[in-house]
Amino acid sequence: MRATDEPAPTAAAPEYPDVDPRVEALVNELIGRVADKWTMIVLEVLAEHGELRFTRLGELAGGISQKMLTQTLRQMERDGLVVRTVHPVVPPRVEYRLTELGAGLGAAFCGVWIWAADHLREVEVARQAFDERARASAPAVRAY
Repeated sequence: MRATDEPAPTAAAPEYPDVDPRVEALVNELIGRVADKWTMIVLEVLAEHGELRFTRLGELAGGISQKMLTQTLRQMERDGLVVRTVHPVVPPRVEYRLTELGAGLGAAFCGVWIWAADHLREVEVARQAFDERARASAPAVRAY
């Protein structure tokens, strides 16, 4: 602890004296969650297709298990990113849609798409150069 009994600032999070620690915690949680592959995909699918039934959402998300989709949607609902609507029919029909908050979060991450489009070639060149250096410095494997 520092003399002020506050934790030392981390390298990743510069110290801003007016930042509510709850905001910092929320940002850290959301970045971790939205960096999660499935949350980003569900945000994208719902933004593109609007309200969807669970099964259709899973199909459009491609490759997600029912368990992972359930966990992802529950957490997104808890965070206020999606609304779950249960229609009173037999069997029950459940649909999900983005909230305004969820749509806003999706829009905030559009910058990542723009950056990726602008820098795709540079990243590909860097990766290729790295892979070539790694292959050149790898020890020869001898078969016995």
